[in-house]
Amino acid sequence: MNSDPSLPAELNPPELRRYLRRVGDRWQLDAAYLGGARLADIRGAGAQRERGPEYVLVLVSEHFDGVPWLERVHQCGMLWDTREMRGQAEVHCYTPLELERKVAQLRKVRDVVEDGVDLLA
Repeated sequence: MNSDPSLPAELNPPELRRYLRRVGDRWQLDAAYLGGARLADIRGAGAQRERGPEYVLVLVSEHFDGVPWLERVHQCGMLWDTREMRGQAEVHCYTPLELERKVAQLRKVRDVVEDGVDLLA
């Protein structure tokens, strides 16, 4: 993430790294993707659009297996620093197998995985 030129300073890369460490202390992450309105703004999306969530995070870990989905989302969501990031995040937490299904089923997840920023690159 540090060397990723697609992660502008406006997205607060130091806090994103801290967030990933907080999550990683609980579950080793296999992948992490960031999308949402803030990224769309930076990439030049027009003002006349349905804004949607400020941040959308898709977190992937084999270690989510056996952890109820709502518990994963709640815990990872609680680790997000809304004040530091100046916006709330919609957090999605999947195992790799679940991610395959969700990419096929949910446009929002597919868009973040395909067009968002790979935070672990």
